[in-house]
Amino acid sequence: MERLKSHREFVAVLRHRRRVSSRDIVLHYRMRAAGERAHGNVGSDVRVGLAVSKAVGNAVTRNAVKRRFRVLARRYEHELPGQCDIVLRAKPSAAGAQFASLDAQMAQLFRAVHTKTDQSAGQS
Repeated sequence: MERLKSHREFVAVLRHRRRVSSRDIVLHYRMRAAGERAHGNVGSDVRVGLAVSKAVGNAVTRNAVKRRFRVLARRYEHELPGQCDIVLRAKPSAAGAQFASLDAQMAQLFRAVHTKTDQSAGQS
């Protein structure tokens, strides 16, 4: 799993305006074009970016939320199709959420993206 790093990469995903959400997490996603490559990609074609605003809490809290999101994204990245970029955005309630709750929400969101991308691929 690679990370989205540049502002341009984040904006490309957010501008695409496809998202699924749960109580504590909003997942924005975008399928890259066939010719579009991830930078220096060796492993997975899934790239993940994290967005945790100051509304979530202080720096310690925000970093804890980001660590949890990274662990969960690694756990469920196999659910996503290749050439997929996602941005995980934490809602303020994510700071107080139990890990098990975030785990269930993340599993549900990744499955929803998988289902939606399968449906859109079938329509093309």
